[in-house]
Amino acid sequence: MKSPQVIETKILSIEDAKRTIAQWRLLGKTISFTNGCFDILHRGHVFSLSQAAVEADYLIVGLNSDASCKRLKGPSRPVNDEQSRALLLASQLMVDAVVIFEEDTPLELIKTLMPDVLVKGGDYTVEQIAGSKEVIANGGRVVINPIVEGFSTTGTIEKMKSGK
Repeated sequence: MKSPQVIETKILSIEDAKRTIAQWRLLGKTISFTNGCFDILHRGHVFSLSQAAVEADYLIVGLNSDASCKRLKGPSRPVNDEQSRALLLASQLMVDAVVIFEEDTPLELIKTLMPDVLVKGGDYTVEQIAGSKEVIANGGRVVINPIVEGFSTTGTIEKMKSGK
């Protein structure tokens, strides 16, 4: 697929995401969901997104808004604005939709979209993952993928600052 005009159509409002998921479900498809700030896209992100994508037919990425990233990561973040981050995520082959959310956690978005599989990377327990109880109660499952050591946005920013 070499249709760059398709990329921006993958960035959806919550209402559009609900409609799109309803269409996918009519076709008997399953939905995977992951989330994050994805401030500076790196190898660890690509691994995490790829792992999330294999869990279902379609992958939706919840993207923290600029204000949400700032609250979570500090006043100097995000480095890239939400529209740039959404566009980069939407350009990834494994990503089927991107939805920006304003809250600090994607709990309300997850409750609204109710994916079949909730995927998170890192050192979390199922109980610590926002939306896990709701997804499990709805018959879905939660997957925790390992992180790729040595790759982080914070680490990239530190390398840039130190000039190494």
